[in-house]
Amino acid sequence: MPTSPSLGRSVPRREGAAKLTGREIYVDDLPRAGVWLGGTVRAAEPHARIRAIVRDPAFSWSDVVFVTADDIPGANVVRLILDDQPALAHDTVRHVGEAVALIAAPDRETLARALAAVTVETEPLPALLDPDAALAAPAGAGVYKRIEITRGDASAALAAAEINSAAITVETTMAIGSQEHVYIEPQGMQAEWTDSGVTLQGSMQCPYYVVKAMAPLLGIPESAVRVIQRATGGGFGGKEEYPSMVAAHAALLSRKAGRPVRIVYDRAEDMLATTKRHPGHARVRTGWTADGKLLAMDFDVVLDGGAYCTLSPVVLSRGAIHAAGPYDIPDVRVLARAVATNHPPFGAFRGFGAPQTILAREAHLDECAQRLGLAPEELRRRNLLKRGGILATGQNVGDDVAAAEALERAVAESRLDQRRAEFDAFNAEGGFRRRGIGLSLFHHGAGFTGSGEVMLASVAGLRGNADGTVTVLSAQTEMGQGTRTILAQAAADGLGVSVERVLTEDPDTAHSPNSGPTVASRTGMVIGGLLIRAGRELRARLEKEAGGPLDEDGVAQAVARLAAAGPLEHRVHYEPPPGIVWDEELYRGDAYATYAWSCHVAAVEVDVLTGETHVLDFTAVQDIGQVMNPVLAGGQVEGGVAQGVGWALLENVVWDNGRMANATMTDYTVPTAMDTPPIRTVFLESPAGAGPKGLGELPMDGPAPAVLNAVRHALGSAPRCIPATPDRILETLTGARDAGGGGGPEA
Repeated sequence: MPTSPSLGRSVPRREGAAKLTGREIYVDDLPRAGVWLGGTVRAAEPHARIRAIVRDPAFSWSDVVFVTADDIPGANVVRLILDDQPALAHDTVRHVGEAVALIAAPDRETLARALAAVTVETEPLPALLDPDAALAAPAGAGVYKRIEITRGDASAALAAAEINSAAITVETTMAIGSQEHVYIEPQGMQAEWTDSGVTLQGSMQCPYYVVKAMAPLLGIPESAVRVIQRATGGGFGGKEEYPSMVAAHAALLSRKAGRPVRIVYDRAEDMLATTKRHPGHARVRTGWTADGKLLAMDFDVVLDGGAYCTLSPVVLSRGAIHAAGPYDIPDVRVLARAVATNHPPFGAFRGFGAPQTILAREAHLDECAQRLGLAPEELRRRNLLKRGGILATGQNVGDDVAAAEALERAVAESRLDQRRAEFDAFNAEGGFRRRGIGLSLFHHGAGFTGSGEVMLASVAGLRGNADGTVTVLSAQTEMGQGTRTILAQAAADGLGVSVERVLTEDPDTAHSPNSGPTVASRTGMVIGGLLIRAGRELRARLEKEAGGPLDEDGVAQAVARLAAAGPLEHRVHYEPPPGIVWDEELYRGDAYATYAWSCHVAAVEVDVLTGETHVLDFTAVQDIGQVMNPVLAGGQVEGGVAQGVGWALLENVVWDNGRMANATMTDYTVPTAMDTPPIRTVFLESPAGAGPKGLGELPMDGPAPAVLNAVRHALGSAPRCIPATPDRILETLTGARDAGGGGGPEA
């Protein structure tokens, strides 16, 4: 093989010019001729019985198409995990914003008048909005998933610590707020029926999820469902499962209208109706020796799953597996539950449950360091997982561990010791501002959990073209993260050609193989790996036919010759790494084939009069194996940090009887450029021969606890909830003063 021509280089992103010039085609840019527009009639109550759907007789209903659950030709379900969520509510609504009816009209004005002419008459039912109350439901009826992970006997170890005068126990509770995705482009899908079935195109992360959801709903085989991904303006998990709902509505309207129908949400509808990050609460209890050795951990977390299951069981799974973190803990117990409420369903969001549990653990560890009189980084040093260490699930990490390296590099890059001393001196001068610096240490599994990748059985490959180029065959979607670019780089490296000779295209289930969903930090590692292998095998085939080695031009000529003679494709199937064993029932064994490791450090300034917190700067150190494209990787880190800072300080989903009360960009605050700190990004060098690991979710895991821990340094205590809004910061200050801890301007 020639040396790698592209992998590891910052080659230009594939779709950059089209986006920059406005030539990129999003679903709402598709031709409008003959296409009607669809809209949704939604429930106003969190739980109610539908008595009637009343249409105003003064409106001319012959000018539009009207669809209810009675018009569904197949099963009224959007298939996912539990198959419990209907496409349209029939007898009962279970959350505010649930779809009750659909309307298609030839123009926006007619559609708006038609939607306003529908009244849903309901009989209110008791609404369950408290996750703890859901836990108390009879026979576990309110629990979507319960997971318990044990190593040793945490209960006995903590009980022993309680009575040991040389040990201490610490308990922390953390309330975890939800988060809105705020992708740049709202949800949108277009459907068109033909003699062969239905074609759906739009904004999504997982084309084959849509295929599998549509077939039972529409009463047609999967082969009659074609799904094409159009340019997707951001996803963050919000376009993993929910596009199946939008596709269902567009398809039902198109079927009845006999013409193409497009549904594109406005921002308010998107925020009201779609999934968000799971909120919840966690309790972490640990036992320690007097010199800071971690004896045991008991971690209890409850996530609010909302009115329907969606992806709650697997979100909970990732959260539970990552709860104990990259630490050596002899005795640990993690109890995790996702429960049903009458909030709108919560779903996939970058990090997929891990940010919630990492937040609670890392904030707890800084409280423990404070109690033990140790620097937070020193507490972590004394308990780090080392080579050959055992995770809470019993997985031996072998040499695949870089927790210590990430910690020490972050301490050095951020000048942690020096700046802590500087901030202590600054705070001692008094005034109305306090400064602090805090860190978080964490790991993140790449790919699907346990045997998930085996069950996906992903397929990817290359198609040779008559001009000597090759085209990537994959269903992985570009949503701003650089998928097209890194997959082209992987294929080019495998084939031994320049990246310019590799083409990419929008996934289309009519000819793109099912390479699995674009989720779980798996694209670069799993699909990139498949394409490297496909390139190598195709090159070997070409050289065998040529009777000897080929240079790059020789490869191109061989591809052109074979492609001109007939179809030239080479596809490969996923093969699990050897020795990976996972017990789904007991949650024991090798949860992930590999992990990425990271340490974040945040410096903050808190105004003790207003409660406002500003992040002064941020350091992010990560080991992700081989960096496929440094510029794109850096962008992933910077975007994740900004998103994490927003979750930590600004993004407050306000609930009012099951409704998001601040479902507008005016009232829901996300970080602007002014709120985003300077970010120092460092990638650790990997051992020779190491491949890429997942990066998409990792940068979301660490910012919130690092920021909260910096607030603790600044004030002496920190809110036990996020977002740490100014009012919550002021409550913390009041509590610190009441406890005699100072913290106010007079301190």
